[in-house]
Amino acid sequence: MSKKIYIIHENDEWIIQLKQELEILNQPYETWFIDELELDLDSTPPEGVFYNRMSASSHTRGHRYAPEMTGALLSWLKSHGRTVINDRDALRLELSKVEQYTALKSAGITTPETIAVNSIDLLFDATVKLNKTPFIVKPNRGGKGTGVQLFYTLEGLKSSIENDALGESLDGMWLVQSYIKPSDGCITRVEFIGGEMIYAVRVDASGGFELCPADSCHVNDDFCPTDSVGSKFSIHQNYENDEIHKYKSFLSSNGIGIGAIEYARDSTGKRYVYDVNTNTNYNNKAELNDGGEIQGMREIAKFLTYKLNNKRL
Repeated sequence: MSKKIYIIHENDEWIIQLKQELEILNQPYETWFIDELELDLDSTPPEGVFYNRMSASSHTRGHRYAPEMTGALLSWLKSHGRTVINDRDALRLELSKVEQYTALKSAGITTPETIAVNSIDLLFDATVKLNKTPFIVKPNRGGKGTGVQLFYTLEGLKSSIENDALGESLDGMWLVQSYIKPSDGCITRVEFIGGEMIYAVRVDASGGFELCPADSCHVNDDFCPTDSVGSKFSIHQNYENDEIHKYKSFLSSNGIGIGAIEYARDSTGKRYVYDVNTNTNYNNKAELNDGGEIQGMREIAKFLTYKLNNKRL
């Protein structure tokens, strides 16, 4: 059997352009949709390159246990020596903010002050200990900014807890975190493929925390990246960042071949990384507005082709 590129995922809409780009390159590929799956641990996986696109937000699309099954699948692939892009370590970071922040700190990358608890009943006291206002409360495992809430007072949090308005945390853990107000109202998302930065995206964060850049993402009407009236996503021009080498080292050390680093800059210009995305999406409108010379899914297709054939395009 000839080698293929295998795309491990749980959302068909997110891989439409990637499939198109692989077809343009005439590369053999197969998609593995992970929801309910039977995995024979005594079987042998096919030859090829396996690209893991499992998302922490899969439960919001009805695929509650897809990440857990993907973890088993990645372990199976590893045991047979297969090439995996975004391996089990990358999945671990995708599914846990605590894992992200501890790994980022180990890499010398600044993150917001954060306290984790495993009960809503502990949130108020943790917030008092944090002693920062405003502050953010978020589930440890979310995705797309789901469940992230900004509070300006302790009374606001107390009322939210008493009225059961915080929602749920999938793994039972909650984070209370100092809020880094972006000095210009925007956050920055730095995209990497194969260990190299392809570009940085400026994202208008004034509409909320659900900042998925996918063209197919359907968040609420007041924050939609497909909105034709004034896109909230734009490619940074002449982008400079003296910490890029730290980001590259961090991604490499944690098995992330394709991913993004998101940060906010405070009024002093200091960067605070608050999210690592190992299931990166791209806003094609922003790419085309920038001239279209670099398009994320096209670059991924080229990278996967190189990994499959060991030949640069």
